[in-house]
Amino acid sequence: MKRYGQVIHVKPEKLQYYLELHQNPWPEVIQKIKECHIRNYTIFLLQEHTLFAYFEYIGENFKEDMQKMAADPMTQKWWKETDPCQESLGIDSSEWWHNMKEVFHC
Repeated sequence: MKRYGQVIHVKPEKLQYYLELHQNPWPEVIQKIKECHIRNYTIFLLQEHTLFAYFEYIGENFKEDMQKMAADPMTQKWWKETDPCQESLGIDSSEWWHNMKEVFHC
């Protein structure tokens, strides 16, 4: 199992819509997350502009599972709703949500 921490900004004008979407996530999207070997997926909000995500990956091939998720039509539809609410921090142009380095776990 590998733990992931990721961060991204949420656009202030889209915050309420983003929160509403996540109060009732689409069952197909939740199912795909589970099928792609992700557990304990949690998103936190910091001061109404920064989102922090935490999840545990329990699969064998993260890249392959993320490609599977990205190819899923319902996930693509979900991202069409959520992506306009977000803004990359611009740390790495290859990342939307930026991966953080784990420095401590107890």
